[in-house]
Amino acid sequence: MPKKNANLHNAKIAKNDEFYTQLCDIENELRHYKEHLRWKTVLCNCDDPKISNFFHYFAYNFEHLWLKRLITTCYKNQNPDLFSQYKSEKAVYLIYDWDKNWNNIPDPSEIWIHALKWDWDFRSEECIELLKQADVVVTNPPFSLFREYITQLVKYNKDFLIIGNMNGITYKEVFPLIKENKLWTWYKHFWGWMDMIFPKNLFNPEKVKKYTLDNNWNYIVNIMWVIWYTNLDISKRHENLILYKKYSKEEYPEYDHYYAINVDKVSDIPCDYDWVMWVPITFLDKYSPSQFEILWTSDNWIIDDKYKRTPGLTKKFVDDYYRAWWTGSYKEWNPTAWYYDKNNIARMSYKRLFIRRKK
Repeated sequence: MPKKNANLHNAKIAKNDEFYTQLCDIENELRHYKEHLRWKTVLCNCDDPKISNFFHYFAYNFEHLWLKRLITTCYKNQNPDLFSQYKSEKAVYLIYDWDKNWNNIPDPSEIWIHALKWDWDFRSEECIELLKQADVVVTNPPFSLFREYITQLVKYNKDFLIIGNMNGITYKEVFPLIKENKLWTWYKHFWGWMDMIFPKNLFNPEKVKKYTLDNNWNYIVNIMWVIWYTNLDISKRHENLILYKKYSKEEYPEYDHYYAINVDKVSDIPCDYDWVMWVPITFLDKYSPSQFEILWTSDNWIIDDKYKRTPGLTKKFVDDYYRAWWTGSYKEWNPTAWYYDKNNIARMSYKRLFIRRKK
């Protein structure tokens, strides 16, 4: 439990957006996408190449991955050259096309450095023009701008593999993409935490409760609910979930608000129930579009009336909920999913998905 609390605290301090991805995590995920990257232009448009492990990974594996071109952008007057003492007073973008001297090292003379007219971010006109040149976008965008970032990728019809907070699944800009099978989660197991690099100039040991140091004396902070999002098809998406439990009214209570049963664990999804089920969002780790249909999420309130028993929370349920000493701010008619468990205790469900088996 102490470890979990520390990670929860670290998740709260992630609001500064300034976390960098470790090279080992990039390598572990990208190894599944070699064919998707072959002869493609890769854009890392939220990366300072001086410290970005995304740039490092693609530059040093350029030939191994058979890339066509690597583009990365650098904002806020960062040092643009990872390999020399080159200084710049402006935002820049870097282009790497190939290893001209065949020494398997991206030398400074092989990296083209171009100034950006405006020191802004991925939303600037210049950076959008770079986005148009790219085939695949791979990066760790600021969590606070995740909605805008993924909306832009969809607008320009780009393939991508990006890092974001797990709660982004229920965003109104993201969930419709998941529902329509235009976006899914990473190859790696869904749950767990990601160790990320915390900038030294922002690190405060009094606020960060749990951290380690790597070989380069970087602060490594363990962050909860960080996952990869992608629209690159992977074999994992087409593996059906093996189910073995049988449905019973006693074990699977129905919601008083919706025509759906509650399933607390993905492994407990009944194999003989064909109507609507309310499951944890970790279901996405095992989701196969040929086996299940995703209907909606608990957070976006876009729910077909045919699945509703009542317009929202009843006064009786709200009274019973607070009588059980639960916390939160809930009022009558709130559309949040609710139910009484097998002990007749009023309960709310945290961030769930409504699913139904395909026939």
